[in-house]
Amino acid sequence: MVVGKTNRENLWEEKQVSRKTLSVKFKVFFDKFVSASVLWRLLPPTLTTSQEPWILAIDGTWLHRNGVVMIYRDVTHHQNIFWSYHASESYQALHDDLVVLVDLLGDNLPSGVVSDWKGAIVNGVATHFDHLPHQRCLTHVEREAKRWLPKRSPFIFTQELRNIALDLIKVENKKEVINWKARLVAWQVAYGHLLKEKTYSQTETGSSWWYTHKDLRRGWRLLTDNWYPFFVHVDHSLIPKTNNSIEGVNSQAKRFLGNHRGMKTPQQVSFLFWYLSFTRTKTKQDLKKLWDWWKT
Repeated sequence: MVVGKTNRENLWEEKQVSRKTLSVKFKVFFDKFVSASVLWRLLPPTLTTSQEPWILAIDGTWLHRNGVVMIYRDVTHHQNIFWSYHASESYQALHDDLVVLVDLLGDNLPSGVVSDWKGAIVNGVATHFDHLPHQRCLTHVEREAKRWLPKRSPFIFTQELRNIALDLIKVENKKEVINWKARLVAWQVAYGHLLKEKTYSQTETGSSWWYTHKDLRRGWRLLTDNWYPFFVHVDHSLIPKTNNSIEGVNSQAKRFLGNHRGMKTPQQVSFLFWYLSFTRTKTKQDLKKLWDWWKT
């Protein structure tokens, strides 16, 4: 059995099997994997029989620059319910996925959505789940804020805006929402003029200018362009404030791919599809259903 960090090198040494023999033995699994739609039929997710509301999380695992495996997860029941491979995380890719997913769900629609708020996901959710509350993952916001508002900045205004950004994930109720927004307004009163400050330069071809504090502007826009999605979880307690559940799945997937370096993109996709399929097998009976289907 090949589990955990066992890879080709381990098998060559432990089983005294040649690389060519291993490739032949595993090729059949790479050539025929289990799609999410097939697995839905073989092992229906818990949400299809449960009467309780559930929350959908959406994220993608990038295969460097060779495409992305999109993952759709029921974070309430801790199950990966759908996945797909696309050349990019485009509007069309999300639309195609959600058309299939909505059909599979039938009447078992989610009560809310959480995502990293990328444009294609926001558009797809608005199109197919327009009535649902959609929480923006605050871990992603925090990560981006740290990028634009560095910890070692010598400027007090950058440090203060960074502190406001990092406190966003701590907000739990409406009173704290009001206080957080008030801090943001107070920062604008004190330092807002810096957002418009420009630097000018004279060259042989003429003069040019740019905003002096470009990263500060990016950090400010991150926190102010659309802050409603930051606080959806306050009004909808079932919706988590972060996408950490699906981030854990992504981390595992990337770790497994790292343990098996050298696979070409089609093999990586097949590998991840098998991995996601096995996350839905909880008993020997589940494995037998999967194996019986694969042998047909």
